[in-house]
Amino acid sequence: MKIIILGAGQVGGTLAEHLAREENEITVVDTDAKKLRELHTRLDIRTVTGAGSYPMVLRQAGCEDADMLIAVTNSDEVNMIACQVAYTLFRTPTKIARVRATAYLTRKGLFAHEAVPIDVLISPEQVVTDHIRRLIEHPGALQVLEFAGGLVQLVAVKAFYGGPLVGQELGFLRRHMPSVDTRVAAIYRRNRPIIPRGDTVIEADDEVFFIADRRDIRAVMSELRRLERDFRRVIIAGGGNIGERLAEHLEHSHQVKIIEHNLERCTQLSERLDRTVVLHGSATSKRLLEEENIEECDIFCALTNDDEVNIMSSMLAKRMGAKKVLTLINNAAYVDLVQGGEIDIAISPQQATIGSLLTHVRRGDIVNVHSLRRGAAEAIEAIAHGDTQSSKVVGRAIGDIDLPRGTTIGAVVRGKDVLIAHDDVVIQSGDHLILFVIDKRRIRDVERLFQVGLTFF
Repeated sequence: MKIIILGAGQVGGTLAEHLAREENEITVVDTDAKKLRELHTRLDIRTVTGAGSYPMVLRQAGCEDADMLIAVTNSDEVNMIACQVAYTLFRTPTKIARVRATAYLTRKGLFAHEAVPIDVLISPEQVVTDHIRRLIEHPGALQVLEFAGGLVQLVAVKAFYGGPLVGQELGFLRRHMPSVDTRVAAIYRRNRPIIPRGDTVIEADDEVFFIADRRDIRAVMSELRRLERDFRRVIIAGGGNIGERLAEHLEHSHQVKIIEHNLERCTQLSERLDRTVVLHGSATSKRLLEEENIEECDIFCALTNDDEVNIMSSMLAKRMGAKKVLTLINNAAYVDLVQGGEIDIAISPQQATIGSLLTHVRRGDIVNVHSLRRGAAEAIEAIAHGDTQSSKVVGRAIGDIDLPRGTTIGAVVRGKDVLIAHDDVVIQSGDHLILFVIDKRRIRDVERLFQVGLTFF
């Protein structure tokens, strides 16, 4: 696939890195020649220096025969105009744009072929907000991913001493919880993946990814660790787009406070939010945290635009008694360094956003992609089509499907029914399959499973 990426920032660079490994022809466009040189030395890609919205620059990048344009520069306006130019002059089939400003996103009818021709809108702030919201709704989870419209969830938790399943074989789970159907999709032990089998023994500190009907998630979590009580008191450091959206979602069910250093922004937040307490000050102020009874806080969310402020305020809040701290970190290199110590959960907005973009790049009928383990693994929702003659999966039992190495099927969604993947489940056309792929090199093989042969037509 020939793909043009506009923007060599953290999202554009990370996306180029993902796609360049997968036999795609990638061209990255940016005005910053230094960033492009750094990417070019690491990756087998083309680079073009220039403004991504200029027709001549897009022509130079190969837009005339490109399959896809992904506009992820820091400017909403450049992203929107680039899609307009690509459609009008080059008839580029698929145009994806990152648009942040709520003023654009709330206008109905703005993004259509007869207006601004963008096929897929990506709002990183909304993606990250949803990600944090799910973590707050599931205390103790490291990651919560939704599939099939929320019917199925894939949850990552760290197994703790005292969990009923710790020290037991996975086969014990079904005997211990006969009324709950679940499947462990993968286990990471000391950062190395393990494909789970019935005789695999769960150890303390294992990072366990399991999949289940959303109604059964808490029951399965209780097998791996002591359940934590629901979060009620939330303090958010940073009143930007993510902080505001999170407060807006939580304020009617939680006690929410926002700490924002900009006085003008504090005024805006106090006018827009109903029940949230807006505080003017620095999240790294020990005195302010003491005044706001940080020791009674269930979860402290550091969501400013400054990694250092987020890390320092989180560590300070944790040492002063906050029960959990969640930290937004833009520099992906910091994520593994800080998570698991005083910082309970570190979130990379780039990795959260990448999944939304990969969904539209994958071959076959792929409707959902989540990037996991800092891009080392993926969770994929794919739809099976065809019949027994044209499809490699339809009409076959899961145990008979020749899955690529390192790939497991976690669940099958048929209409509104959730079927946890057991070897005797037979795949039907139209089924949604939730797969976990621990080896990114096998992604192409997974995609081929869901590509329909010519006899289907």
